[in-house]
Amino acid sequence: MTQERPDLRERKKRATQEALREAALRLALERGTANVRVGDIAEAAGVSPRTYNNYFSSREQAIVAAVTAQRETRIAEAMAAQPAHVPLTDAVTAAIVDIYTTPGDDDHAALLLITTDPALRHAFLDTTAAIEAPLTTAIAQRLGHTDRCLLYTVPTGSLPGLLRAALAPLAPALDTAR
Repeated sequence: MTQERPDLRERKKRATQEALREAALRLALERGTANVRVGDIAEAAGVSPRTYNNYFSSREQAIVAAVTAQRETRIAEAMAAQPAHVPLTDAVTAAIVDIYTTPGDDDHAALLLITTDPALRHAFLDTTAAIEAPLTTAIAQRLGHTDRCLLYTVPTGSLPGLLRAALAPLAPALDTAR
């Protein structure tokens, strides 16, 4: 499966979005979430607040987008690293377990920030569905499909729903930890 190289406009949009999310996370880690404003993030990324609003609807969304983007990349890499002889179910499970049990270089501080701020926790949970696209692409590549849309009919339910169902048994332990 070949991937087309994005055009200049698309590359600029991706670069702007990356600059915004990285600036948002950096500022939140340095100052604390309550001390970061949209204007601060836009200025740090070298864009106007209006441009910022084209990409994110809140500072919380921008902050957690940096972590989500890292996880999207890692899930695709973890899936691609699975040997071809490993059954698809085992490969997907191993990739997801790897991403959620092996923290990345910057994960600790960012995840601590997210878990201690209720607004960030909520925004982070809303973005967990973001791993669906890179995971679906990785599965499509593994199966030799060129159209990843066909894969949405394979599982019963959406990936977020399946993950929630899989993680539901942890609820009592997590609720007790509060």
